[in-house]
Amino acid sequence: MNWTQLISSQRLGKEGMAPTAEVGAVELRSEFQREYDRLIFSSAFRRMQNKTQVFPLPGSVFVHNRLTHSLEVSSVGRSLGNDVANALCCVHPGLDEEAGIQSIGAIVSAACLAHDMGNPPFGHSGERAIRSYFREGKGHALKGMLPPSVWQDIINFDGNANTFRLLTHQFSGRRRGGFVLTYSTLASIVKYPFNSTLAGRKSKFGFFTAEREDYLHIAHELGLAEQQCDGDGIRFARHPLVYLVEAADDICYEIMDSEDAFKLRLLSYDEASQLLLAFFPEDVQERMRNAYPDCTDRNDQMVYYRSCVIGALERACVKTFVDNETQILAGKFEGSLIDHLPQPLADAYRQCQKVAVSRIYNCKEVTDIDLAGYHIIYTLLELVTEAVTNPDKAYSQLLLQQASSQYELRADDLSTRIMAVLDYISGMTDVYALDLYRKINGHSLPMV
Repeated sequence: MNWTQLISSQRLGKEGMAPTAEVGAVELRSEFQREYDRLIFSSAFRRMQNKTQVFPLPGSVFVHNRLTHSLEVSSVGRSLGNDVANALCCVHPGLDEEAGIQSIGAIVSAACLAHDMGNPPFGHSGERAIRSYFREGKGHALKGMLPPSVWQDIINFDGNANTFRLLTHQFSGRRRGGFVLTYSTLASIVKYPFNSTLAGRKSKFGFFTAEREDYLHIAHELGLAEQQCDGDGIRFARHPLVYLVEAADDICYEIMDSEDAFKLRLLSYDEASQLLLAFFPEDVQERMRNAYPDCTDRNDQMVYYRSCVIGALERACVKTFVDNETQILAGKFEGSLIDHLPQPLADAYRQCQKVAVSRIYNCKEVTDIDLAGYHIIYTLLELVTEAVTNPDKAYSQLLLQQASSQYELRADDLSTRIMAVLDYISGMTDVYALDLYRKINGHSLPMV
């Protein structure tokens, strides 16, 4: 793979058309800066403010939701991209003029902004509920009625693949190409560049059957290395910028969860601060403790420690990327950038992961929302699937009227209708899903 081909401002859905500014305007933004703005002003992005990240949506203490997480990931991603671009320009003089390498920061920032937009309500419990409904619930009856490839898509439903669909699919009444993003940004979002037949036990894959041709087109245009697979499997090497998007997500996910846990008193100040200080040698830890002697506010101290950790991880990931550029471009780099952290960063990061599993992700506040979210999504999925498979029933017609006309819930093809069900439910916020669930069950009635 080569940077000249990997960085492309061609937009999906506008093939053969020259990039243009809005009518009557002189456009000074780059194509990649424009799509960042397009994403941040979209309703799909705004909906993430009501989608669970890890902890339940905030009460008296504000913690991260999908939107705030994505903004922070985008900020770290911009730093990663800019620093990698500068380093590559030093290693390869003239590369910016040839390939536009300085656009990397804007591409990664936009991709980070969009990376979670396809996630359903209630975090990972929403994904598990969708998979479970088709694997072992009433949805299993559809197995013989759907093409094998579509069946693999829905029993392995994953937010990553759904993000690519949300950004590229032409919903009813909408323009071709979805968000009409550049090939480079779209490819940078696909963390798992293979189809659902290769999803494996973790149910991770990059694109649904309905978007297969779009992904193949993008991959071939960007020169992504195709890898050998048996049967119907399709696998490509990652676009190199995926590693930067992934690193930004990994850094924010692990470090910010520790800060949230401190705010919610799941971790004491001593426990949380030691988790962050452990990323540095003893002498650096001592300097950090004494950096601001007038600061006695523990929340402010945690913010300082967290910023130091993010900076250290960002610099380490940049070095790993640049040092392994040849392997990455050859599609042979193993693991993530975080997997290659030097000491003491590696041990400290693993300790954060260990504490997160034992003290954060399995705490009562999180498991309660998992249980409730699972049941809500499962119930809605069962009812809406029943409605699209039996659309002539009176109750089906009432239920389908709740959905926006952009979802093809009344299409002639069953596969299209089932995918539209997943579009409808995964596009809901936690609050909307709960409200619809209550209305359906008669627990909430409109004012009369």
